[in-house]
Amino acid sequence: MDMTTRMVSHFNNAIATLQASRDVLADTLSVAVDVLFGALANNAKILACGNGGSAADAQHFVAELVGRFERERLPLAALTLNTDTSILTAVGNDYGFDEVFERQVNALGQPGDVLLAISTSGNSPNVVRAVQAAQQREMHVIALTGKGGGVIGELMTAHDVHLCVPNDRTMRIQEAHIVLLHALCDGIDALLLGDTE
Repeated sequence: MDMTTRMVSHFNNAIATLQASRDVLADTLSVAVDVLFGALANNAKILACGNGGSAADAQHFVAELVGRFERERLPLAALTLNTDTSILTAVGNDYGFDEVFERQVNALGQPGDVLLAISTSGNSPNVVRAVQAAQQREMHVIALTGKGGGVIGELMTAHDVHLCVPNDRTMRIQEAHIVLLHALCDGIDALLLGDTE
């Protein structure tokens, strides 16, 4: 395969993943928007977490809420659990890396808040423990996964929303996750500010 053909295959594979995600996740995505909007409308907050690329996606999502997405509006209550290096290193050193998000959920999470948990495999131990802590605190969980959902998929209850990208390749899952996150931001803004389309 020459390099141009290889590059074209990336576009084709990404398009196929997005189409498959559209077909299985559109209804669930609209439920996730309602959960997020409901929390924000009731003065609750959104906590987001992930590792690596998923950490960057969590930060990106929270930045869109606290800053703005495409339209001017008041800032929305959201924070990322993977950005405070003092907490991450202190908890990681004293208790182990598996607890870095769980302890923050226990410190900050309240009933009615939402945990947006991102793990491409659904098996990240620290994200799994954050999900369990959020459920114990009567928070809603919105999980973004792939590869069948893993352990996180098995933890989901009727109170939670699972957005599992139908793909096993990490890069394709991450590409779909950012589309899902942008769709969530757009949905929240549409409910807050009115539908412009």
